[in-house]
Amino acid sequence: MSLELKDQYDKIYKYCYFKVKNAHLAEDLTQETFLKFFSQNSYINRGKPLAYLYTIARNLCTDAYKKVDTVSLDETSGDISAMNDDFNDLETNIAVKQAVSILPQDLQEIILLRFTNDLSVLEISNITGLSRFAVHRKIKNALGKLKLILREEDFS
Repeated sequence: MSLELKDQYDKIYKYCYFKVKNAHLAEDLTQETFLKFFSQNSYINRGKPLAYLYTIARNLCTDAYKKVDTVSLDETSGDISAMNDDFNDLETNIAVKQAVSILPQDLQEIILLRFTNDLSVLEISNITGLSRFAVHRKIKNALGKLKLILREEDFS
């Protein structure tokens, strides 16, 4: 695995977790993503490997989501203990998470890729199949909606 792809493992895990909301399933899907990626030797040396990696992850998460009826919010409660003990930071993190969850699914995905996984607009464009302009516009739109939501919640 190249150094560049090793750096992507945590990002793919976060992406899968965002999609399925289950830590164990996200870990399994992340591993399966890399297994499928490396089993396709013909594609690795050409094309856009990062976009291909996220495409595999998206498809696996979609398949897994179809198999799971519902996801309990109790599974995310363990993540809170890993957050900063400072109550204000915790409250802000929860508010932002809730605000992002209100956004349409496509905007949630773009926000995750841009700000959680630190991908560039070009990389997001390659992953989603949207133009760079469309990705930039969606990010701006999502941030504007988040500001409004958080302002309503008094987190401005």
